[in-house]
Amino acid sequence: MGLGLALSMAGVAVAVLLSGMGSAWGVAIAGEAAGGVLTEDPDKFGRLLVMIALPGTQGFYGFLGGFYIMMKIGLLTGVQPVSAMAGLQLFFAALPVGLTGFLSAIYQGKAAAAGIYLIAKRPEEMGKAIIIPAMVETYAVIGLLATILMVSGIVL
Repeated sequence: MGLGLALSMAGVAVAVLLSGMGSAWGVAIAGEAAGGVLTEDPDKFGRLLVMIALPGTQGFYGFLGGFYIMMKIGLLTGVQPVSAMAGLQLFFAALPVGLTGFLSAIYQGKAAAAGIYLIAKRPEEMGKAIIIPAMVETYAVIGLLATILMVSGIVL
């Protein structure tokens, strides 16, 4: 049970850490762009806050993927025996949400920065500015769904 549990917990860590790091990076990219715009027009803060927050959602997806693995092994209710093979499967099942969360959050931050610059010049185009980075989010959602489907199919 030791190796299987360790591999499962490594999967939780990968899901949460990678997606969280990507979100932090993406939010920082968008935040830097917003900071520049806000020096010129502080009244745009409310509009830009949405754009800054968009890349942060991947961190939540990673947490959900990790939480799903924790629930699978009973970490919060009483740990189930986890074979080494099941632990390895759970580790690999965590990779889609961790990796897509990491990369998509960074690129969503870049797309959000472009949207922030659009709002700076044309505030009436906020809807378009949100849709562009939201398209990047699709792949983080697919990563989360892949993780959930894989974890659901693993037999401990």
